[in-house]
Amino acid sequence: MDQFWADAVFLHWRVAAAEVMRYMPPGVVPDEVDGSSWVGLIGFRMIGAGLGQGLPVPYFGSFTEINVRLYSRGPDGTRGVVFVTLDASRLAVVLAARAGGIPYVWSRCSPVQRGSGDQREYGYDVVRFRRQAESRFAVRPDVSRTAADRLSLELTARFGLHSTLAGRTLYIPNTHTPWPLHPVTLTALDDGLLGAAGIRVQGQPESVLFSPGVQTQFGRPRVVPAA
Repeated sequence: MDQFWADAVFLHWRVAAAEVMRYMPPGVVPDEVDGSSWVGLIGFRMIGAGLGQGLPVPYFGSFTEINVRLYSRGPDGTRGVVFVTLDASRLAVVLAARAGGIPYVWSRCSPVQRGSGDQREYGYDVVRFRRQAESRFAVRPDVSRTAADRLSLELTARFGLHSTLAGRTLYIPNTHTPWPLHPVTLTALDDGLLGAAGIRVQGQPESVLFSPGVQTQFGRPRVVPAA
């Protein structure tokens, strides 16, 4: 499946590997970057998702997504992500993804853009139906600068995800060019998604980034053998 991920906002906090081990699929362990595990709160606009090189799927192929994710390593050393939750505004997408073992949640998700020029802000608002949880965050990127430090690159250069389906651990590869990353000023943060997922963090995120986006393609899932 091909898709474009646009206006991505990345917020990351350090977490202890022992505290997030329970979210890992069998045979997978928390990955560590710069001496610790991390949890990410990421928002972006998915544009034109389609099957293979075909045409995008109308209506269902473009929507806003906000996910809570952890970082993983398989028994063969393959690095990936584990999605704890993914909030999206398309019910059909949510139902189809949940049938495939991906923990989507149907929510009211909206991209937010304010200002212009070097004062332009990008953010996301999420309200789960029945008010189960909410999240609002926004950043003002400095597009004149590039974030190319090791931490920024390792947190975003993930080329697959680990998940569980029918009692088996799967790895689903994802290919994309390196994210064009920019440092940002965090202008708003009021999040309840991490807490709703049972993940507690302290203070402001240590890593905050913005990217205008990348084109991506998911490959065929493969079964991860038991360690």
